[in-house]
Amino acid sequence: MARHMRGRPARDRARVQLAAAAVAGIFLLIGVLGFIPGVTTDYGDLAFAGHHSGAMLLGLVQVSVLHNLVHLGSGLLGLALARSVVGARVFLGVGGALYLGVWVYGLAIADDSGANWLPVDAAGDWLHLVLGFGMLALGLLLSPRSGTGGRPDTPIDRP
Repeated sequence: MARHMRGRPARDRARVQLAAAAVAGIFLLIGVLGFIPGVTTDYGDLAFAGHHSGAMLLGLVQVSVLHNLVHLGSGLLGLALARSVVGARVFLGVGGALYLGVWVYGLAIADDSGANWLPVDAAGDWLHLVLGFGMLALGLLLSPRSGTGGRPDTPIDRP
């Protein structure tokens, strides 16, 4: 029998925990791939931060060392938080909101602006939009009864 977090069988974990662990794994993968020449095109142009970085992950999205480190940190944090239902929901909900904030930030600044310290570009903006809504949806819609101790409260049940 497969065992995972806290000695419980993997099948006993809530779907929201599995989703949070999967998203965290994707962030870790993206962070690592951002440091691999060939997967990251123009790797020699990889800057620490800012729009001056000419490196492109898969030739599509502009990345920097800071950008890659943020993805690695997000992935590690997500794996740690996915150990509990509440932590998984927090990771997906707060992380989704933050990525929507990065999307708005990317829309508000010019690609070649000094304020573009992540860096963000048009492809990254779309990716952040999808990540933000996807994470929020997973956090809000998966396993709505997990952790409540029973069925959801309805107004008729209240004294």
